[in-house]
Amino acid sequence: MAGDFLVIERGEAPLVLSFPHTGTALPGAFATRFRSPWLARRDADWHVEQLYAFARDLGATFVRSTVSRSVIDLNRDPSGVSLYPGQATTGLCPTDTFDGEPLYEAGREPDAAEIVSRRERWFDPYHAALAAEIARLRTQHDKVVVYDCHSIRSWIPRLFDGELPQFNIGTNNGVTCAPALEAAVEQACAASGLGHVVNGRFKGGWITRHYGAPEQGVHAIQMELAIRGYLDEPRTITPQNWPVAWAPAYAEAVTATLRTILEGALAFARA
Repeated sequence: MAGDFLVIERGEAPLVLSFPHTGTALPGAFATRFRSPWLARRDADWHVEQLYAFARDLGATFVRSTVSRSVIDLNRDPSGVSLYPGQATTGLCPTDTFDGEPLYEAGREPDAAEIVSRRERWFDPYHAALAAEIARLRTQHDKVVVYDCHSIRSWIPRLFDGELPQFNIGTNNGVTCAPALEAAVEQACAASGLGHVVNGRFKGGWITRHYGAPEQGVHAIQMELAIRGYLDEPRTITPQNWPVAWAPAYAEAVTATLRTILEGALAFARA
């Protein structure tokens, strides 16, 4: 069933956390369809749902997928249009990894009909659920914050130069949320001393751009975290050392900042 991949936890606060890339499941034939199951899971947003577990105490709503982004990327434009024209990126049904390695043997990539099938099976139900939770909370609150939770390896030369800043805030150049929310999030990140950027390499994916409608009371923001801040990330990863196990103590500094960010988002929504 399509719903089997969705995890929805409802809260009553004006805050929705979206987790489109934490899944690692390779349903059915996908376990053998890819060149390597490890490659197909390697670019997951590892342990991000555990990193934000504290948000349950804040009354946040969680919408999460358990399916690998290599099967379907729930944060891409379903039309196939690139969100970052002229820059390396991956598509709705990726055919390569962040590092440019092919996910499939030649000739086994998904064709147009299969991409439509995957969209109907996973993409559409995820976004129907996310939209429903936003609509539910909008009946209770004048403003709702949609906070899209992501992480990525700190060193990926194909995607960006050097070491990625710790906190990468995306609002599509200020379009997807009110300036006050963007400023509150940036202030919290700056206070951490860990490094941050606003609308740098990651300006917000399809979720942020699609749902962000400040004039309608929906304020969307993406947070892309460099993984080194909450996991003991190796500079070079291999099947032997990746993924790294979740260790709450290692993530304490980043967790503290994320709590400040979400508390600030709630203060904005309730103001």
